Order: sequence, then C-alpha cells, then structure tokens
Amino acid sequence: MQRRDFCLSTLAASMTAPAWAQGKPIRIIVPYAPGGSADITARMISEDWGKALGQPMIVENRAGAGGNAGVDAVAKSKPDGYTLGMATMSTHGANSAVYGNKLKYDPIKDFAPITNVAATPSVFAVNPKIAANNMQQFIALAQANPNKYSFATPGTGSLGHANVEYFAALANIRLLHVPYKGAGAAMNDALAGQVDAITDNLPSALPHIKAGRLRALAVLSDKRSPALPDVPTYGELGFPQMGNGGWFGIVAPAGTPPSVITKLNKAILQAMKNPELIKKLDESGAIAIPGTPAEFATQIQQAIDRYQRIAKIAKIQID
Repeated sequence: MQRRDFCLSTLAASMTAPAWAQGKPIRIIVPYAPGGSADITARMISEDWGKALGQPMIVENRAGAGGNAGVDAVAKSKPDGYTLGMATMSTHGANSAVYGNKLKYDPIKDFAPITNVAATPSVFAVNPKIAANNMQQFIALAQANPNKYSFATPGTGSLGHANVEYFAALANIRLLHVPYKGAGAAMNDALAGQVDAITDNLPSALPHIKAGRLRALAVLSDKRSPALPDVPTYGELGFPQMGNGGWFGIVAPAGTPPSVITKLNKAILQAMKNPELIKKLDESGAIAIPGTPAEFATQIQQAIDRYQRIAKIAKIQID
C-alpha cells in the first residue's frame, strides 16, 4: 500500500509539474533596443534567475512600435514557459491609453504575470547649455518662452512623452516635443544639444549625468534616488500628481500553466535575494521589488488606470 501510494503521488506530481527540457534555453524578449534600461535590467537578472531555475536564459531584443512589437510577439508565443517578456510601464500601462484600439494585444487578457522585478525612477534632465540649475529655473525659462525649449522622447505616445506632457500641463508651460525612433537616438541628440531636455529611465541616463553631459532636475520616484541624492523628486517640487516612477517586470503568454508560473516565480524570487544582484540594481538606479503574480497583476491594472487619466489630461492619442 505504501509503495502504491508513493507511485500515485509521484504520478500526480509529474502531471502537474512543468516539464523542462534540460539545456533548452528560456527566452526573455525585451521589446526595446539593446542598451536601454529594460535591456540592462533583463541582463542583470537573467544569469542568477537561470541558475536558480537550472535552465539557460537568453535575452532577445525585439524593438519597434514603442515596445508593442516585442510584447505582441510574447503574447503570440507558445504558452509553455520557454518564451517570456519584459513588461514595462509603457507596454502594460501607457500604451493601452495612447494607442487605444490600435494596440494588437490586451495587456491584461493576453499575459500571465510572473513578478515585478525593479522600480525604475525616471529623470528629467537638460543639456548643460541650458541656463537652469534646477527645475524652478527651468520652469521660469519655459514660462517666459513658450515652445522654445524642446524635449526628446523615444516616440510619440511613449511613456516619456506622456510624463513630460503631463508635467507641462501641471506646471503651466509649453515645451516642443521632438519624437525619435528609439531611446538611443533621443539620448544622442540630447547629449549633443540638438534638443534641450530629455526624460529617461535612471539606469540608462545615470552615466551621462555623472559624467556631466546632462544636468538632472527632477526624479520621478516616491523618494530621492541614492544614486542622485541631491536631485529632488517631482513631489518635493510641488507636483505629487506625477506619481512614483516606472517598473520592469516579467510576463508569460496567457495560458501558461499555473505550475510553470509558480516555478518561474519561485526561482526569480530566490535569485533576487542575491546581495550582488541587489547591489547591481541599486548602483544602476533601480530598486528590486519582486513579488507574487497576483501583486504584479494589480500593479499592471493600476498603471493602465493611471495612464488612461494622464493621456486625457495631456491630450495624447496615436492617430
């Protein structure tokens, strides 16, 4: 009887546990070009996560359409746990508001959340040629010269576009929007002084700020970043409506078995206890925020609701 019970329990476990093919890599699709904050974060976590899971992990960049192309590829992938995606406040928040019916995926129905990974403050920075050492001075310049000062974004309808337009509405200023095809091109022209300002995720902007190629005026976060302790938050500057910044998380295609989601979640939580990984994230300007799939699902819904409101206030809609 004991042997039969053991065999039955083993059979039941084998039927519910995910069947991982030894040596078969798990893809993490990053919906942006290499070198950006999402890419940096994915590469930071993939090695430790793969070790905890006992599976090799590879990061694949699939940029296009403000992150929509890569995320849509995740949504249409086989739900077996071997294709995952990096979800961001753009792909699973702002894009649903600004693209509307043109969005080819549903950020709720087409995905199975695994966990949020990192909170990523964004930073508003100006080229050093701009005669503003702080945000108050920049606002005064912009109010005196409507549409004179320009800001770069990765594209119309991007998270950066939505955030700056929302801030401009709150601060009663008018800035000239210059959209680019990707964050890299936007950053290059901000560094060159072709545009006056940029808002970008802190991990990718931080090296340029520390090198003096950009001057940081505000961070979008609930508290000051340890990486930029002298730069105030929007809340400190009198704009608490701006919120607390973005995040990067991991999703799987809808229909992925719950047992697979559980195993992936358990492994990444284990990986993110590594002090070295936490230190790397801190040094990049990000903050580790792993949690449960249910918690991440709630955060995604909150982002969608928030940017539905912001898109209306900032009057942003992709035609």
